[in-house]
Amino acid sequence: MTPGTGTPGDTPRPPKPASAGGGAAAGVLDGGWGPESEGVEGSEAAGGGPAQLGGALAPADELAGLWGAAAGLVEAARAANTRTAYASDWARFAGWCADRELATMPATPATLGAYLTAAATDPAAPGYTPATLARWVAAVNFAHRRAGHPAPGAHPHVGELLAGIRREHGRPPARRDALVTADLRVILAALPTSGWPAVVAGRRDAAILVLGFAGAFRRGELAGLDVADVRVHRGDGLHVTVRAAKNDPGRAGQVKAVPYGVEVATCGPCAWARWRAVVTAAEKGGRIAVMRTVLADDRVTHLCRSPAAEAAGDGVEPAFRALHKTGRIRPGRLSGPAVTKIVQRRAAAAGYDPTRLGGHSLRAGFVTAAVTAGADAHAIMRQTGHRTPAMIEVYTRHHAPLEANAVTRLGL
Repeated sequence: MTPGTGTPGDTPRPPKPASAGGGAAAGVLDGGWGPESEGVEGSEAAGGGPAQLGGALAPADELAGLWGAAAGLVEAARAANTRTAYASDWARFAGWCADRELATMPATPATLGAYLTAAATDPAAPGYTPATLARWVAAVNFAHRRAGHPAPGAHPHVGELLAGIRREHGRPPARRDALVTADLRVILAALPTSGWPAVVAGRRDAAILVLGFAGAFRRGELAGLDVADVRVHRGDGLHVTVRAAKNDPGRAGQVKAVPYGVEVATCGPCAWARWRAVVTAAEKGGRIAVMRTVLADDRVTHLCRSPAAEAAGDGVEPAFRALHKTGRIRPGRLSGPAVTKIVQRRAAAAGYDPTRLGGHSLRAGFVTAAVTAGADAHAIMRQTGHRTPAMIEVYTRHHAPLEANAVTRLGL
């Protein structure tokens, strides 16, 4: 009998990763979507006659296509990042079990408990947080349920173990500093305004910083925007449609308003118009056209209400694109981590410690600045997209602890 299984000759293996054969979901769906699982006897897929489906004869290739489509839709029920994380977490668990000759599929609650305890108590481990361990449990449960086995993490002892780990090894999450309005002004003032290729990156990064702050965007939301998602509104400024968000699995979408600013530097519509002007010039005439556009632009004058600001671009074109070191604008969109690096790099140029900042610093800064300005939780949630005021309170406690705090009334 091969270690890690209950069947002679079989070897333990995790579900296929997302990049191979349809992802982790496809690996555990083997045997879950097909003629045998549906009780369809005599199907052509099983070597018999035509399968019976809904009272009509269905060819085997049609059923195979439907089952394949169903597997893909089931996989799409979770975000791509979640599927990737689950595949990695499952592979780690399967490897740990194989090294110790323990059954992987199905695994017992005792095996899962030992796995979690080893990670939490190993002094050589990188210090996994309780949240990471909870995600590991979710990944193992996910794989088991897909394969038709009971989820070992659903056992009460596993829940009690996680609670004990949180009590003994839990620590506050590491949070990046918030960049409030004053910080944004300082960082924007340090951006390059002339010279090739610095001016191209400066225009793009100014739009990222201002829109990211005013719209309370997550870094992934900024990276995922298309030009068609950003529409000029004569009264409001910009209407930005977020088609997919972390807390919007059903893809209902959200429209965020980025208003006209009093100051040119912090005016979101102006920053967007100037970046789009650079992109348009680059596509029409390359470097020379870009430099002419920059030289003709009066940086202290609002551009947001000009006819050029209302020009729409290609609907499928990424709103924020990657740049070559020569200044050429690449067709591909920025990634979420690239947005983080832009925030850190621009903040460092203005004298901030980049290790204390991240892509979330703009969103946290919006909440912090809004709270200190007297905005209530529901007004803030209109822009952030939070479902409950609880997260607004978390931001407030960490980034504005004196706000609405009784200690300010003690006359100290």
